[in-house]
Amino acid sequence: MVKRLLVTMLVGVCCAPLLQAQVPNAPRTPSIAPGTIVDPAKSFDDALKSFEGQFLGLAKAMPAGKYNFAPSAAIFVADQKTDYLSPNNQGVRSFGQMVAHVAQANYFYGGQIGSMKPDVDVKAIGGLKDKDAIIAALERSFVFLHQAIGTLTAQNAFESTRGTATRASTAGGVIAHGFDHYGQLAEYLRMNGIIPPASDKK
Repeated sequence: MVKRLLVTMLVGVCCAPLLQAQVPNAPRTPSIAPGTIVDPAKSFDDALKSFEGQFLGLAKAMPAGKYNFAPSAAIFVADQKTDYLSPNNQGVRSFGQMVAHVAQANYFYGGQIGSMKPDVDVKAIGGLKDKDAIIAALERSFVFLHQAIGTLTAQNAFESTRGTATRASTAGGVIAHGFDHYGQLAEYLRMNGIIPPASDKK
């Protein structure tokens, strides 16, 4: 029994660094016992911080001169049957347009989560072209979203915002939405020979 316990402890000690290595740049959080009730605002805000760090790093990695980059059918194999037009038939979004879209979504969903009204012209964000202006708008949108998520409580987290969507599910949804676009933009970076910061092993 003692031998088995020692082996288990050694395996745990040896594997811990490996587990840390599998999740680069993962925030270190204090150990919380399973079954502990965690405040909804704290739980979702920590998830948002993780996404925010990765997405901002990716958005800043693309050079300003490439913010208008968008893939086209011409760079893919000729017989691929993918439709590269967006619903408005103007082609896929450029890198900058997609970053701006995420900023707009942060305001839209944040407003639902915290019943808050943005103090900026959200529609105008979609027309921004300059990298610095888009990054600034994105950073402000994250401030707004953090404030919205900060309003979550155990009492209101599962209040309906629209149909079966609740404040809590919307908080999870806005992060999932952002990561969806993160995956697309990571490919945009790689098409331009840039390694996404979160994937850079240097």
